[in-house]
Amino acid sequence: MPLLAGATKMATSLLFNKPFRVLSQFSAEAGKQTLADYIDLPGVYAAGRLDFDSEGLMLLTDDGALQARVSNPRYKLPKRYLAQVEGLPDQAALETLARGVELKDGLTRPARVSAVDEPDWLWPRNPPIRVRRQIPTQWLQLEIREGRNRQVRRMTAAVGHPTLRLVRAAIGDWTLGELRPGEYRML
Repeated sequence: MPLLAGATKMATSLLFNKPFRVLSQFSAEAGKQTLADYIDLPGVYAAGRLDFDSEGLMLLTDDGALQARVSNPRYKLPKRYLAQVEGLPDQAALETLARGVELKDGLTRPARVSAVDEPDWLWPRNPPIRVRRQIPTQWLQLEIREGRNRQVRRMTAAVGHPTLRLVRAAIGDWTLGELRPGEYRML
């Protein structure tokens, strides 16, 4: 049946838990897994990106306005990450992250940051991070409102604590919930 005059198509949107070492794009690239290996829905596109070596929540949609609200920095939509970093950041490092970090492309916006225990809901990464007996690790929760290329990794490295594992846990009010790596749920 044809659409009525003025009627609009319902948007298709979904939340996806991107596994480690998956490209956040549908187009194939020499031997690397992509979103197409997990999602077979025509017309949806990633609202923002997540690095090949990062894991966690992505929003995909065919709604251009929603895609813009999620990916455009002017809307300042918060994104929450869990970062396992090398070493034990002191209060000064946490305060620097919270105030904003000077990177090669300028000062980052202030972030909400806290040291946290490893989440009990977090799945094991395959392959696991490298473990060095002499260097402890710490989990940080960071909430940022911009999305520069590899921003969280660059911020933690700038304060002397390189990120070993990075998981995006939330975008705005959307969270991973019960999604396992490679799973998605419709909105």
